[in-house]
Amino acid sequence: MPTLILVRHGRSTANSEGLLAGWTPGVALDERGATQAAALPGRLAELPISEIVTSPLQRCQETIRPLVDARPGLTAHTDDRIGECHYGDWSGRKLAELMDEPMMQVVQAHPSAAQFPGGESMRAMATRAAEAVREWNARVERDHGADAVYLMCSHGDIIKSLVADSLGLHLDLFQRVSVEPCSITAIRYTRLRPFLVRLGDTGDFASLAPREEPPSGDAPVGGDAGAP
Repeated sequence: MPTLILVRHGRSTANSEGLLAGWTPGVALDERGATQAAALPGRLAELPISEIVTSPLQRCQETIRPLVDARPGLTAHTDDRIGECHYGDWSGRKLAELMDEPMMQVVQAHPSAAQFPGGESMRAMATRAAEAVREWNARVERDHGADAVYLMCSHGDIIKSLVADSLGLHLDLFQRVSVEPCSITAIRYTRLRPFLVRLGDTGDFASLAPREEPPSGDAPVGGDAGAP
């Protein structure tokens, strides 16, 4: 079965402003995110990518554009199922404010029970993403062979849920996974089990350096903004 390359979108204006974007329209890449996207063709130059699939949201479309431009034979297929979680009433709000919401404790410690007000559950998000991957695995293998490599450009919580799925982890453990903007995660699927072969690889270790404000221990909903 194929190898899936998961790319989180580059840093967005919502990431740099500390907002939970969700499906809010008009959220673009910021200057750093555009630079990250421009570097993708070089980072992936040695991979024979057979298909590209992307979230419909602008920040993913912008992230993948340089790669599509560099490979004229490929087009990007849009699949709503790998779009961001529908955060409902939380969409567009500041993450700092959301930390005071009682539901945030559930999102952190028991995400399989989390239902965003006016939005979807994290369980439904994870299910639709996993179903999309399995359908694309079958399609890519049919059209390009069992050793094919294909790419999906998606969002932090989606990618984390797919990593948990590949490792056989309960969704309640997925907040232990971290994927930075424009990081690359790779999962090789086989008939009996998936293998996680890369996780959140940016090629840049700056984000591992100590920060002036130590992390809180909570997982940023939607994914963090990466190195400052």
